[in-house]
Amino acid sequence: MKLERAKYEPGEALEFYEQGLTALGALCERTWHDRLEIVAEGRAAGLWNSDGSLHQVELHFAPADATVARDAAREVFPGCPLTFQLAEALRHSPLPLERFVFPNTTPPRPPDAAVAEKLWRAQFPDTTRWVLTDSRHTEGRPPFKPDFHFSLVAFARCEIQAMDQHWSLHRIAVSLPDGELDDDLAREIGFHQAIGESTADIAWPSPDPTQWGVLLKRALEQELNAELMAVRARQEHSLRRELERIDDYFENYGKELNSRSLRSSSENAKLKMADRLAAAKAEHARRRADQEKRHEMLIQPHVDGLLLVAEAAWRASLQLARPHDLQAVEALFIPRSRRWLSSM
Repeated sequence: MKLERAKYEPGEALEFYEQGLTALGALCERTWHDRLEIVAEGRAAGLWNSDGSLHQVELHFAPADATVARDAAREVFPGCPLTFQLAEALRHSPLPLERFVFPNTTPPRPPDAAVAEKLWRAQFPDTTRWVLTDSRHTEGRPPFKPDFHFSLVAFARCEIQAMDQHWSLHRIAVSLPDGELDDDLAREIGFHQAIGESTADIAWPSPDPTQWGVLLKRALEQELNAELMAVRARQEHSLRRELERIDDYFENYGKELNSRSLRSSSENAKLKMADRLAAAKAEHARRRADQEKRHEMLIQPHVDGLLLVAEAAWRASLQLARPHDLQAVEALFIPRSRRWLSSM
């Protein structure tokens, strides 16, 4: 889910700077509606002085439509470097993993077996036989056991370095352990409040940075696919134009040198022309390689938050039949998304 970029407002920017710098240990005082007096040392002063030495400055929060020259050390404006530096300074390092438990949205009774089977067959259409194999029936209800399903939600800033630089903020949710994108969870997580009950009895999965990194990378690639296609098309068009210009120049230059060589009867002149042709060929290759390097794209994600989400689910033992295959599997039914999760 791509989050909308906040518009620059001097008042909101001043509030962000005041709270952020105060959290870093600076002394802040509003001297006017658009000015903030700051006395900083250590981490807070690192925005101006790399050694963290004592720094005093009055920041001016300029209107968005101002056209006068900017002083990046004393003014805040759209795209101001200080804003990016402050955001980086406020990031926790190492990044903490927070936990969140969904309010119990599971109905008081397990899902009806017929409904569960229908959803399974819609998700796995190659199944020819579907049977609940657990023999523990209670009052004729299907033998589902309460359990938890886990998802990983990440807040990531993405920087696309190309001819033009692009920044975007994304909230991505992936199911664990299969890594399936969960766009509904990414949209709705901000509207839910965690339950106030103890979560000590929940068997939370152990953090796996390597595997989770692979899942988030794959999810972010899917999320950015449309935007990357547009950026890549512009890059390819520009690269094609530059390469054609370089090829035309060196092709004409080579023709001119060959023509001079043919008109000349001096062996010494012909040798010089051959040397110039070899030099032109090497320069041609260098120019092409330089343009290809200039038109490379670099995608740099910055993960700013990680949230491990637990939600109520139902576990069941199933016996499945596929063409020439009979399986007994453990599967998890997730009521919120009406989806089955299986390790088969």
